[in-house]
Amino acid sequence: MTNNTHIRFAVRDDVPLILEFIEGLADYEKLRHECVATEALLEETLFGERPGAEVLLAFREGEPGRAPERIPVGFALFFHSYSTFLARPGIWLEDLFVIPEARGQGHGKALLARLADLAVERRCGRLEWAVLNWNTPAIDFYESIGAVAQDEWTTYRVSRDALDRLSKM
Repeated sequence: MTNNTHIRFAVRDDVPLILEFIEGLADYEKLRHECVATEALLEETLFGERPGAEVLLAFREGEPGRAPERIPVGFALFFHSYSTFLARPGIWLEDLFVIPEARGQGHGKALLARLADLAVERRCGRLEWAVLNWNTPAIDFYESIGAVAQDEWTTYRVSRDALDRLSKM
């Protein structure tokens, strides 16, 4: 945690904020047209009977001299993966987002540090994520904290119509 970053797990009441961050990330990645998340879907899939992921929220302190207020600045959405070679779980970071006006202040690093803490606490073998090839600010940031690109793997995805077809084979 940085001096002015406070991180906590999201709760059901945070769903509108989580959606706001997801939409901000979709805009940044120029993928808003693919974002179909709604508050109802997030409530069901994050806080329902079988949660699919967990969310950490990052806040910064409000202006000095004012009432103590924490201002939301970012989030990390993650879930457990599993490595058969390590015979241990891992953490897959699906999304990391810090609002533009709060970037460069250590909030993203604080979120990643908290995820690393969780990975150690949960006896995970790794913490992994993907980054868009054009996102050089993110790539530079990740490399600055010691992350190494895994160039020998290619990610494949089956979604929408192809997922429906595959399920019927």
